[in-house]
Amino acid sequence: MPITNYKNMFNEICQSKFLKIQVIVLYIITYIDWVILPFVTKLEGTYLPVYMISIYMLIGALDGFIQPLFKHTKIYNIYLFAIMLDIVQIMSYMFYQWSAVVFTYVILSIFTIQGITFEIVRIHTVDFMQGESVELKDYLMIRSFIISLSILCGGLSAILFDYFGMDLKWLFYYLSFLGVIGIVLQFILYKKFKKRIQISEVEIQKDRREIFEKIRG
Repeated sequence: MPITNYKNMFNEICQSKFLKIQVIVLYIITYIDWVILPFVTKLEGTYLPVYMISIYMLIGALDGFIQPLFKHTKIYNIYLFAIMLDIVQIMSYMFYQWSAVVFTYVILSIFTIQGITFEIVRIHTVDFMQGESVELKDYLMIRSFIISLSILCGGLSAILFDYFGMDLKWLFYYLSFLGVIGIVLQFILYKKFKKRIQISEVEIQKDRREIFEKIRG
């Protein structure tokens, strides 16, 4: 029965191109992070003092304080910021051969900001569920499933890459390729979000104008 429920929810999401793209983006971005995370953790223990690691953890824990500040931010602007973060992350891979210490600090900063951004996007879930046939509860369940699946696949991939002694240079090429795909899909979402919200705002203004004219008449 639970398998049938998941199948039905996936079918509903696949019927919406908008939600389908978002689920794919969520998988790719989370997968990339969890492939590279074990390697960055290893670098942390090698190059970073404990207090710096703690500072990053404390900053990441501030998401609950930061979220209210972005309550009225347009979700397409959040996605645009996420795209810029992904571009910086891909560029940061070049720092590794120049300085492992600088790379570790840069990638940890990106991960911390990225984690907060993901939480901000999550609280705007209602914004992009408007007009969709999928129930919010079903979408959130699928979202949790996709995150768990991407973490599992990312962790297993990291184990295999490490076991076979894959050069980090080739790992970064692989992750950069996936990152570019993620950026392209996020840009598609950005345009869709922007168009949907702008249409919604135009309709609201039209309704207000009609109500005002009726009151005046």
